[in-house]
Amino acid sequence: MNSKENYKVSIIVPVYNTAKYLKKCVNSLIAQTYQNVEILLVDDGSTDDSGALCDWFANKYPQIKVFHKENGGLVSAWKYGVEHSNGEYLCFVDSDDWVEPQMVVEMIPYVTGSNSEIVSSDYVIERDNGTSEPVYQQLVPGEYNRETLLKKVLPFVLGQEHRYVTISRCMKLISRKLVLDNMKYCQTDIRMGEDLTLLLPCLLDCEHLVVMNHKAYYHYLYVTESMAHQYDKGLYENNRRLRGIISHILEDKCCNSNEIPMPDYAWMLDQADREYLFLLLLVLKNEARGNPAGYKKNIREICNAPEVKELVQKTVVEIHEKSNLLLYLVLLHPNAFMIRVLRMAMVWYYR
Repeated sequence: MNSKENYKVSIIVPVYNTAKYLKKCVNSLIAQTYQNVEILLVDDGSTDDSGALCDWFANKYPQIKVFHKENGGLVSAWKYGVEHSNGEYLCFVDSDDWVEPQMVVEMIPYVTGSNSEIVSSDYVIERDNGTSEPVYQQLVPGEYNRETLLKKVLPFVLGQEHRYVTISRCMKLISRKLVLDNMKYCQTDIRMGEDLTLLLPCLLDCEHLVVMNHKAYYHYLYVTESMAHQYDKGLYENNRRLRGIISHILEDKCCNSNEIPMPDYAWMLDQADREYLFLLLLVLKNEARGNPAGYKKNIREICNAPEVKELVQKTVVEIHEKSNLLLYLVLLHPNAFMIRVLRMAMVWYYR
């Protein structure tokens, strides 16, 4: 087995039209104090200066590799990077974010050389108004073997108002083989929640998880006008497809796997229903805040869809945040008054 200093870490950066932020991102990766890294910049058909910037960095720094591909979306870009990586461990960074220079060197001591392990750190939300806020995982920091994963982590990966483990491919070291084995679930047409299609199967297969103790190395840039925070007319259909992928993952892992113990399938299906209910709350929020012309009609149609009504009737959830409680009340009672109240609340909050 390699000494921990010899493990290569592949840092994969999908790039698309982020020239404004790319220098800060890549400079933070070049500054990593851990030496055995390769940085893979995957230009996903950018139409701004991002591709040229990637080439400039690659010509100057030998640890940087650049790949230019036709535009295929975020998932296709990071998957391309995985396929062309050489490290035993993968680290994902989005091209408008940045990381602390000690990130890799402080995470690498926790790896064991296993093909099925994850080291997870925390992050800081950096808002474009200049404010910042650290976000820490709900799960107690420490090391989890397969037995403790089964008892304390896996049954609560889905269906929680606040995640026990951050469901993001970023801010982590993940065994390359673990990612390769589970990329088949990651479909390029999933635009929201796409990281769940990677992290869920990886966590279900994981044999060693480390949750670091309040180490926020990763800086996530929250850009108000970005696509992630604007109206997405396809979000409902996206989440329906995402629900199908989650069901497929659970069936594969919990029913068809005889290699390692898995959590109870029926329990995980219940958690998946709760997960979809929370996804529906996001759909209602998306309609109420970003679709002034058609929000009433769309919210009624979504809430009155037979599959949604059945889900709401049979699924018990714990909700504590006031905004989510309001969204849940609309899901239960999609009348004109409740929908109007929701719209007013969203307009006021995002004014």
